[in-house]
Amino acid sequence: MSMINFNDIEFGPHPNGRGIQGKLKVNGFTLSVVAGSFMHSTPREDLNSVDDFSSFEIAVFDSNGDWATQTFFPDNGDDVKGWVSRDEITELIGKLQNHIPNNTIAGVDFTDSLNQLENL
Repeated sequence: MSMINFNDIEFGPHPNGRGIQGKLKVNGFTLSVVAGSFMHSTPREDLNSVDDFSSFEIAVFDSNGDWATQTFFPDNGDDVKGWVSRDEITELIGKLQNHIPNNTIAGVDFTDSLNQLENL
């Protein structure tokens, strides 16, 4: 599996009309990367190019669209993480690529089997 990195994220205008947003789907997760005046980014200005920012606000969602940021940043205490560098985002993408959920072994989901055992 090739290593995906920050440069693979495609950015466009943020849906709220202020700043930018990029999304990347990785291994069942969606990584959202935003920057602008109302985001935890550097600078906190509404600029149009990803090249104008040195840090970003990120969020991770699971395949159901539920927040999963704290799975990867348990000490963060929030569903978004601010002021994240390009290198830290690339590191997170690697973690997303290699993530194996708790109820799996080698990627096989045993959730139903575990639930059946609990009901015995």
